[in-house]
Amino acid sequence: MSQTINANRLFLASCFALITTAFSFSIRAGILTQLGTELNLDPVQLGHINQMWFLGFPISMILGGIFYSSIGPKLIMQIALLAHAIGIILTIYATGYDTLLISTLLIGLGNGCTEAACNPMIADSYSGLDFSKKMNRFHMWFPGGIVLGALISKFMTDANMSWQSQIWVILIPTIIYAVLFFGQNFPKPRISENSTLDNFKAMLNPLYLFMAACMALTAISEFGPQQWVGPILAKAGASPMLILALVTGLMAVGRYFAGSLIKQLNTVGVLLGSAVFGVLGIYMMSTMDGTMLYVAAVFYALGICYFWPNMIGFIAENLPQTGALGLSIMGGIGMFSSSMFQPIIGGWIQGNKIVAEALGLVGDAADLAAGQATLSNMLLFPAILIVAFLGLYFYMKKRKELNPAV
Repeated sequence: MSQTINANRLFLASCFALITTAFSFSIRAGILTQLGTELNLDPVQLGHINQMWFLGFPISMILGGIFYSSIGPKLIMQIALLAHAIGIILTIYATGYDTLLISTLLIGLGNGCTEAACNPMIADSYSGLDFSKKMNRFHMWFPGGIVLGALISKFMTDANMSWQSQIWVILIPTIIYAVLFFGQNFPKPRISENSTLDNFKAMLNPLYLFMAACMALTAISEFGPQQWVGPILAKAGASPMLILALVTGLMAVGRYFAGSLIKQLNTVGVLLGSAVFGVLGIYMMSTMDGTMLYVAAVFYALGICYFWPNMIGFIAENLPQTGALGLSIMGGIGMFSSSMFQPIIGGWIQGNKIVAEALGLVGDAADLAAGQATLSNMLLFPAILIVAFLGLYFYMKKRKELNPAV
């Protein structure tokens, strides 16, 4: 007897699980300065703490992708819940650097399990333009959750509430997704006939390897400026958390209506346009201050809005033989890249401030110069992507001409 699957409830639960991921990102960004002050942590140490979030993500995402076909999404989401709950509680009661490293790693592991289970589960349930719409609307809740988390963090910080009380908020969507998933039947993997070895062989395709390199750059273009928005823009004459909320709010709206845009431009055209706007946005943020930063944030949001879901969607549609593992490793590469750059970005901030002080700048002026110089360093990532996606556009166009069935 076939089991009834409540697809709408599963999708809703997946969205709340992604909101948990988003809250853990935005609220941590909001308390980063408080952590540094209260626990006497320098920018490089804060970078290593951030690194654990991005490192735990790909570890569990890749392992989840490997075992998805054999254990299914249900067990993976149970592991996600356990990691989220323990990680959040440990963070609340953290007393220093070492505890924060462990707790942040656990939260990252929970986030990676969410991606490993929910992305292929959606791919198993939808196809074609329907799949693109669902994937973009699912990923809408990452920026959507960041908007909520950023505004909550700003409100609580302005009300002089502790960083620990802000971490408690992350438990709310965690409990909701646990309740929604409880007792539900999950769909079976669509490409169950492909073994893990088949998936790995498919990932040796040069197109997959090329997209993996691009994924590393799209991820750090998105997560670098956002995760460090507080320290980078604290003295720029605009509210860092309002900028984060604006950027991610526009991302949520853009992803919700992504279906029609993809239909007009196709996935590669959207990625190319995103890279162009990404360069414009980061450049503007590195040269402007005050209220003009909000204008720059709009361009930046348009740049990074479509990166993640369309990179995943491109692989699902053009290289389906890679299966759930291919999707998980693609996402894992993006998070691993972001992980590796976190202490580097912290070092850039520290080094650029030393340079600014050597030039005679002090206090807020030195902090502003250091933040703008760090954004200039990050400009390289989307600039490389313009060239890469331009090449991909002509390659896919040529491939379509040679084989219209593709």
